[in-house]
Amino acid sequence: MEVNDFFKKPRVWFIGILFVLFLGYVTVCYFKLSLSEQPQSIASKPSVERGSIRDRNGKPLAVQTSFYHFGISPNKFSDAMIDDFAQKLAPVLEMADTDISARIRAAKNLSFLYIKKKLTQDQYEEVKSIVEENSFPAVRFDRIPGRVYPENDLASQLIGYMGDDGEGLSGIEYSQQLILSPLVTADQQTVFGQDVYLTIDANLQYKLEKIAKQTLIDTEAESMMLLAADAKTGEILSYISLPSINLNDYANIDAPDAKRDSPAINSYEPGSVFKIFTAAAYIDSGAMTPATYLRTTGSYKFTTNKGETFTISCHDPHEHGLVTVREALARSCNDAFAQMSERLDTGTFLTYIKNFGFGEKTGVELPREESGKVKSPGDATWSGRTKATISIGQEVSVTALQMLQAAMAIANKGVPAQLTVIKRISDKDGVDSYEHTPQYRDRVLKTSTADYIISCMRTTVLEGTGWRAGLDDISIGDKTGTAQIFENGRYLEDQYLSSCMGIFPIEDPQIVLYTVIVKSKIERNLGGQIAAPVIRQAADEIIDHLGMTRDTAATVSHSGVISISENEQPSLESGVVPNLIGRPKRDLVNLLSQNEVTVIIHGSGWVVRQTPQPGTPLTENTTIELYLE
Repeated sequence: MEVNDFFKKPRVWFIGILFVLFLGYVTVCYFKLSLSEQPQSIASKPSVERGSIRDRNGKPLAVQTSFYHFGISPNKFSDAMIDDFAQKLAPVLEMADTDISARIRAAKNLSFLYIKKKLTQDQYEEVKSIVEENSFPAVRFDRIPGRVYPENDLASQLIGYMGDDGEGLSGIEYSQQLILSPLVTADQQTVFGQDVYLTIDANLQYKLEKIAKQTLIDTEAESMMLLAADAKTGEILSYISLPSINLNDYANIDAPDAKRDSPAINSYEPGSVFKIFTAAAYIDSGAMTPATYLRTTGSYKFTTNKGETFTISCHDPHEHGLVTVREALARSCNDAFAQMSERLDTGTFLTYIKNFGFGEKTGVELPREESGKVKSPGDATWSGRTKATISIGQEVSVTALQMLQAAMAIANKGVPAQLTVIKRISDKDGVDSYEHTPQYRDRVLKTSTADYIISCMRTTVLEGTGWRAGLDDISIGDKTGTAQIFENGRYLEDQYLSSCMGIFPIEDPQIVLYTVIVKSKIERNLGGQIAAPVIRQAADEIIDHLGMTRDTAATVSHSGVISISENEQPSLESGVVPNLIGRPKRDLVNLLSQNEVTVIIHGSGWVVRQTPQPGTPLTENTTIELYLE
């Protein structure tokens, strides 16, 4: 056959038509493929097992888990299938079936919709089983890293919270992010974070939180803080900020105050507790000695070299007479501290305040810590009375952590241990990469000064405003304070911050305690009235928890019969003024009926101050004045 015969017109037409049809078929297939969803080969991503957060004894406070986001393609579901799907899954998802079906129908034209996020492992397995049994189409589970907090709201601001993306958002979860969840590279398969062991003891934390929560109720306060630290090592044993928040519901709760790490972030005027630091400055510098007396009248009026006249008054307007630093602290005498401020030059005074750590961050391992504020003479708000008011705890801004850090200098012979909340860090096999050893800051005070201030704090418990913090069987020293709250450039009317600092035992200080109660609504809301009892209760728990020796600890035999006698009534038979501090008003009735002396009672409640001092010889014209709260 000749070639020309093969390409006759009919045959060419036929071949051409076949070719066009084939080309059309290929084109249609190409477009179908291009428009369809193509399976992709996804490289496996390296996984990170986030480390846990534990207390000092290994009790888990934050642990790794998995959650699942559950979604579907609404446009793949028929109306009948939507109702069936909703009814079968509603009980497991803890949702109403009508809500599920309404959400799917509202998104009927969408290719994807999350039905519920953060399913637990148990929910995931049950939902997956139902989906497979009923052949529901276009269902997806997205596994996400999760966190479970076994102790719920315990130490919530300290522990912090991890978000859905695996990043810490607050507390230790945030500050130790790279320790708990290290960065990974593409060539790694599984990376294990390290476990962070905190310095707090979860059991002790629970006991002290119980005290704090009851105090918050009893005082009708807006918030409160309670911190406890080891005076020798700087390890924080308890870190309490109320209100707190259940970390397992963190993302669903709108409570900024409960999420706020108040001990590190909140700045405030500390009030009279601050006097232990200014008293230390006056003694250590030589501006005052333990034997220096000041005459007080209840208020101190002074004129600056610029001709400005100021008056600093005591909360209690009664004159305290001749007082030393010890008595000024015990009676919280503003008059005396204003006078002391004139005996020390401003530069040296402020150097001591800053050496205690005020005006700078403590460096504790927590995020967003505030520095507070210590004024300088060059500041626009510095006035002729600023140094005197700083001396009594006003016109200075501090955090609770700074107050605790500063007290470490007094508790540890003038050399403060650096505060810390991290005890150790270890890998998944339990091998430590870090273990805390005490770090000490530069000396702030002479040993003799620190010892003297602690002895003064003991006097404040025995004879002064802090008597409600006292324990019968272990020596504790304290200082109370009540500060009018300063907000938005003004002092708030009838809004107070009540606080107390405690150190024990005074012979060899082991523990520093500090508590702050904010905006109590009850009438009797002075620091000595509502904060000092918290120190007593917390100290009592700590002593038992740590097995510290009590003065009355002994092993005895007993018949089992208990005899309860009434309180011994105060008597004048010894010929000297008895110690009446801490006595209730009913115990004083006997004194009023005696003719040897004149007894004048101011106020009601319990005796917090008396003149003359216990042990003073009685004479025919002796007048005993008793001040009760």
